[in-house]
Amino acid sequence: MPVGRQGRGRGTALAALLLCALALAGRATDPPRITDASAFLDRTEELRIKDHRQFIERLAQIHRESPALTTAEQWHLRYLDALESSLEGSYATAEQPLRDVVGHSGDPTLATKASALLMNNLAVGRRYEDAFQLAQQLTIDLPRIRDKEARLQVLSYLSQTLNLAGQTNLAIKYAHMMEDIDPSKTTSCYSRTKLVAALYNAKRLTSASPELQQVIETCEAAGQPIMATTMQLILGTLHLEEHQPAKTLALLDRIAPGIRINHYYPHTLSAQVQRAQAYAQLGKDDDAQKAALAALAMAGPDDVNDYLKDAYEVLYLVTKRHGNTAAALAYYERYVAQDKGSLNDASAQALAYQTVQQQILTRKLETEELGRQNSVLKLQQALDAKAAETDRLYITLLIILLAAIALWLLRTMRSQRRFKRMAIRDGLTGILNHQHFINEADRILRLLEKKLGHACLISIDLDHFKQINDTHGHAMGDAVLKRAVAICQQHLRPSDLFGRLGGEEFGILLHECSRNQGLDIAERIRIAIGTTPIEKDGQHIAISASVGLASTDTSGYGLQRLCKEADVALYRAKRAGRNRVVADAGNLAEA
Repeated sequence: MPVGRQGRGRGTALAALLLCALALAGRATDPPRITDASAFLDRTEELRIKDHRQFIERLAQIHRESPALTTAEQWHLRYLDALESSLEGSYATAEQPLRDVVGHSGDPTLATKASALLMNNLAVGRRYEDAFQLAQQLTIDLPRIRDKEARLQVLSYLSQTLNLAGQTNLAIKYAHMMEDIDPSKTTSCYSRTKLVAALYNAKRLTSASPELQQVIETCEAAGQPIMATTMQLILGTLHLEEHQPAKTLALLDRIAPGIRINHYYPHTLSAQVQRAQAYAQLGKDDDAQKAALAALAMAGPDDVNDYLKDAYEVLYLVTKRHGNTAAALAYYERYVAQDKGSLNDASAQALAYQTVQQQILTRKLETEELGRQNSVLKLQQALDAKAAETDRLYITLLIILLAAIALWLLRTMRSQRRFKRMAIRDGLTGILNHQHFINEADRILRLLEKKLGHACLISIDLDHFKQINDTHGHAMGDAVLKRAVAICQQHLRPSDLFGRLGGEEFGILLHECSRNQGLDIAERIRIAIGTTPIEKDGQHIAISASVGLASTDTSGYGLQRLCKEADVALYRAKRAGRNRVVADAGNLAEA
C-alpha cells in the first residue's frame, strides 16, 4: 500500500530530539499525583499526536490513580481511551465508546470530536457508506461549531476521510480551510500533511516535490513528530515507487528511533512493510521475507488493511521467485483476501491474470515431471484431464448460450406484450383505443345476435371540453379525461367494453343489458361525472357530460346502425342543453 494514504513520516533532527526526551523520561521520578483531573485530561489530549508516548503514559496514570471524576470528566476520559484505541489501529474497539460519547455525553464539543474521529475510523475500515453519512452530518454542522479546536479536528478528519475515499479535490479544499482558520505552525503542520496526502493520492507528488520537504520542516518546527514522521514515510513510499529502494532504507534507518519512541501503530507497521518492499526491490529476498513476516506478526488475526496486503504481496513475489509454487499461491490468496474490499474491474482482471499464470506454471512443472519420467500413461491422463476440462468448458458455454437465448426470448415476449398493449390501449387513459373498441364491439354483437342477447351502446361526450383546454391548459384537460374515465369504470362490469373514440368522446358497450338497464347505468354515470369536481394544482373544475344511448332492442345488432343511433341521441342531448341522457327512440332524461 502507498503509505501516504493514511498519512505517516518524520525527520532526523526530531528523531534525535525524541531520543533525548526518552532518556530524560527514563531518569525521571514517578510523576506527581493528579490534583486537577480536568486540566490533566485537557493536557493529555493536547499530547495525542505531539508526544504519543507521553499521551499513553498519562492515560495509564489516570486509570491507575482512579481519581474522583465528574460526569463530564468521565466522558472526556472515555473519549481519550477511544482515541488511543484508534491510534493503535483498534478501530472496532473504539467504535462503541465513540458512539456512546456522541449519543450520551451531553457535551456538544466533545460529541463533535468523537463524531469526527468515528468518521475517520469508519473510512479507514472501508465502511465508506457509514463514514460518508457522518461526513455529511458534520459538514452540515460545521458552520455551527464554535470551538476552534473541534472545528479544526472536523476539517482534518474530513480531509483525511475524503482522501481515503479518493475524493482528493475535496480533501485539498478542507486542508486549505484549516490553514485559513489558524495559520499557526501547529495548524499549518496538520493542514499541509492533509494537503500532501491528497496530492499523493492524486498522483501529483514526487520525492522531489517542494511541498513535501516544506511540510516536513513545518511539522518539525511545530514540535509535531508524528505528523513529521507521516510525511517522511510518504517520502519513503515515493522512493519505492521511483525504484530507489536504497534511499527508502536509509530514510527508515534515520527515523527508526523516533518511531520506536512514539510506538504509533500505523507508523511501526508502515515502516516494517516499506523495509520489506525495499529489500524485495534490491533482490534481498531473505531480508524481505523476514521484514514482511515481522509486519504480519504485528497485526491481529482478523485485521484487514493495505499494509498487510503489501506484506503478503512481498511474500508472494519472493516465494514465487524461489519456485515455491504452493507457498506463493497461499500468500497470493491472503493478498487477495486483504484487497477484496477495494477490488474493481481492473484489479479483478489482474487477479484472474495472476491465477492463470499460476495455473500455467503448475501445469508446466507437471509436464516437465512427466517428460523426465517418460510416462506415457501419465501423459494420457493429463490429456484426458484436458479433454474433460474442455468438455466442461463446452458445457459451460452451452449453458451460457442457452441462458442468453432464454433471456432474449423473455425480453422479446415482454416487448411483444408491451407493443400489443400499446396497439389496443389509449396512451392517456389506459382504456381501449378507437379501433380495438370497434373490433371487439362488432365481435360481441355477432355473438349476442346468435343467442338473441341484449346490449346497449353508450356514447359519452364531455361538455365544453375545448373551453377547459383553452382556459386551464392541456395538462388540466388530460386530468379531466383521466378522472372521467375513472368515474365511468366505477359503474361498469368486467364484461362491459369501454373505449376512447377520440378527443373527449367515449364509447361503452353494455353486455347482456336491456334498454332500461342501460338508461339507468348511463344516468348514474352522468350524475357521477357532474357531481365530482376535478382538482389539480389548487384548481377546482366542475364538468358535465352528454350521453346518447342505442339498444339492440330497437336498433338491431348491426354495429354501424347502433353507432349512428347513439351519435344521433348524443347530438339531441347536446341540442337540448347538455348534461343529460337521450336514448335512441327519443326519450330524454334531464339532469
